[in-house]
Amino acid sequence: MAKIEIYTSPFCGFCARAKSLLDGKGVAFEEIDTFMTGGARQEMAERSGGRTSVPQVFVDDEYIGDCEGIFALDAAGELDAKLGVAG
Repeated sequence: MAKIEIYTSPFCGFCARAKSLLDGKGVAFEEIDTFMTGGARQEMAERSGGRTSVPQVFVDDEYIGDCEGIFALDAAGELDAKLGVAG
């Protein structure tokens, strides 16, 4: 099973949409709250090539995108394979 991490912040509509998509895929993920976890936003920016907006999603330590990015992967039929789930 893939290791899925999502950096989020409270009251973020894009974060809620991204988590809902992942929940709908039936995958477990680790949510990293950038407000409550010291250094998380800096870590996220370093891992994502400088992106500072939330959410940012990683699968097995590979950056796969923000909310719009993972929805685009899903629309292209590529997200399930990245998440390690059957389509």
